[in-house]
Amino acid sequence: MAALLRSKLRSLFRGRNIDIIHKNRGVDWVICARRWNSHQVQPITKVLIANRGEIACRVMNTARRLGIQTVAVYSDADKHSRHVAMADEAYNIGPPPAQQSYLRYDEILSRARSSGAQAVHPGYGFLSENAEFSLLCQEQGVIFIGPPAQAIRDMGIKSTSKAIMSAAGVPIIHGYHGDDQSDARLKEEADRIGFPVMIKAVRGGGGKGMRLCMTEGEFEGALESARREAMKSFNDDVMLIEKYIITPRHVEVQVFCDHHDNAVYLFERDCSVQRRHQKIIEEAPAPGIDSAVRQRLGEAAVKAAQAVNYVGAGTVEFIMDSQHDFYFMEMNTRLQVEHPVTEMITGTDLVEWQFKVASGERLPLLQPDITLSGHSFEARVYAEDPRNDFLPGAGPLLHLTPPTLDADTRVETGVRQGDEVSVHYDPMIAKLVVWSKDRSTALNKLISKLREYHIVGLNTNLEFLCNLAMHPQFQSGDVHTDFIPQHEGELLPTLRPPGSDDLCRAALALTLTQDNKQQSTLTTDRYSPFHSFKGFVTNSSMSRTIKLQYHNTDYEVNVTYNRDGSYQMKIGDDTHHVEGRVCENVGGRSEVVALVNGVKCGYHYVPDTHSLHLFTKDAMLHFTLPEPAYVRSTHSVPEGSGAEAPMAGVIEKLHVQEGEEVEAGQPLVVMIAMKMEHTIRSPARCVVNKVLYNVGDSVQRGEPLVQIELLDDGSAE
Repeated sequence: MAALLRSKLRSLFRGRNIDIIHKNRGVDWVICARRWNSHQVQPITKVLIANRGEIACRVMNTARRLGIQTVAVYSDADKHSRHVAMADEAYNIGPPPAQQSYLRYDEILSRARSSGAQAVHPGYGFLSENAEFSLLCQEQGVIFIGPPAQAIRDMGIKSTSKAIMSAAGVPIIHGYHGDDQSDARLKEEADRIGFPVMIKAVRGGGGKGMRLCMTEGEFEGALESARREAMKSFNDDVMLIEKYIITPRHVEVQVFCDHHDNAVYLFERDCSVQRRHQKIIEEAPAPGIDSAVRQRLGEAAVKAAQAVNYVGAGTVEFIMDSQHDFYFMEMNTRLQVEHPVTEMITGTDLVEWQFKVASGERLPLLQPDITLSGHSFEARVYAEDPRNDFLPGAGPLLHLTPPTLDADTRVETGVRQGDEVSVHYDPMIAKLVVWSKDRSTALNKLISKLREYHIVGLNTNLEFLCNLAMHPQFQSGDVHTDFIPQHEGELLPTLRPPGSDDLCRAALALTLTQDNKQQSTLTTDRYSPFHSFKGFVTNSSMSRTIKLQYHNTDYEVNVTYNRDGSYQMKIGDDTHHVEGRVCENVGGRSEVVALVNGVKCGYHYVPDTHSLHLFTKDAMLHFTLPEPAYVRSTHSVPEGSGAEAPMAGVIEKLHVQEGEEVEAGQPLVVMIAMKMEHTIRSPARCVVNKVLYNVGDSVQRGEPLVQIELLDDGSAE
């Protein structure tokens, strides 16, 4: 009722520069003049970016072009990060955990005032949708580059936003958004709505605090997990229950509003392809949407923004069914991660628009002036292992070479070669953005540029993204939120063994690398008796055996040097003629032009201490160089060790006690890493001999979490 009344009052007073503030849970209403004069332009000459990583760098790029000085803040973990290096000034704000640094708005505002910054840009995540922070900025005379606090409140609580949208005539999916948050009531409402249902944190976003519950038996565990994750992410575990639409599309509309009652939409984006309820590839415009549906989407999004007197950049998200009927899902009251695809099809800089609107200027373009041109894709490059349930990774980027950039290719990133992907934050490495005249051409460009992206040091989703972009149904535009689970077998195919050509290329790369190390010897004549090379025998052809391992399978390549500089490589019973040379070596990555049995090919490789990474136009191959037996024998494994930490993180919950008997697949430990929950389960029926960590302890990847003793009939899953 309160939300409906506020919406009606806003409609009545629209254009009169007022705020409607609801106090005391429906008892008092205050109609007050905004402190800010909508006709006054306040130029921004210095801005503090209250964020990190790629979005901080993105904002700085536009600020620098506009002549605006930038102030960075950073945690102890980010002391040497790219956004700190880019900024004109930078200030430490605390330890690595976000609660002690990037969420400390008192410290951030103190730095804004002491640095002389007139404005704060929150980026996305962290404080970007924090109404209290927005209000505190206003009270302290600092421009918050975002919407009014009340709009954040209204749209930040999903139950409130749905009531406002319903009153404004925006179509919604009905569910339970009530105050009774008891487990029993939520279960009762889920039964009434009918499974499958979606459990969502009312203050949620980015897939946090969200669980899909397909059956009644899953509900209790899913609710508990969603509550825990929501409390960690948003300090609020209030939930709503909604009917889940089978194979829906996730279509969102970029809106922009100013202080002068102008509101526009900049067309839609399709973000349907997701894993763990998080977007992975976005595109604009949405495939298969005709102009009539596009207009209805845009107008509904503008109506939604106007219902809360919105100002600034925002995104209205809709669920769309197979008939192109759409329903309001939520509004993100900030700049979205995927905003670059909108910029590419409209020729705009949305961060520049943010600066202009926040300073009091009118929108640079009105609706009739905004045109749609071409098609754009964004692929999010993550440090994660798609073959291990997309488990996030953390650690140093030993090698990083982005694709070649041009006017229609962008890479948005906050890391450089040698930087570390931190366990404390999101594992996204970069966003690859491309544009072309139509969807098919843009998609081909995306695939080509993904192949040019070379990363060593962490598992990434690059190959998975290539497989996804090349999938026939994705290429036809047949996308929905169940796309990845439905096509998992094709997107994550059984690993094929390397072919003989691949093994020849790998052996050539190692041979060229080791031969280059011989350049410091007395002579460059490899057949000279003074040339340092083990195994050389006078009047004999030089040869060596190269051992490679690919996903636990061993391979041997016998390499014989020919006097003309070529090689004979024997793999099993087959012999191959190989020649090649390194034509470029930049940043630890070598480019090779080779002939294998007369067929020319070019590829890149990056050697590491115990591995070799090959990048061809069709594949990314990561070989391990086996350790000698005498080295392996020095490694020790703790006796009786059991489940290990799949990555670095913090122990959130212990499900077992010492002496407890557990079944295969039973939860043992819950960890928090990369802002997500990860449940570690028993590998077999066993007895827990010892729990090695307590709740709140930090653990490193690979460390045993419990010691177990297998029971006689136990067998690993």
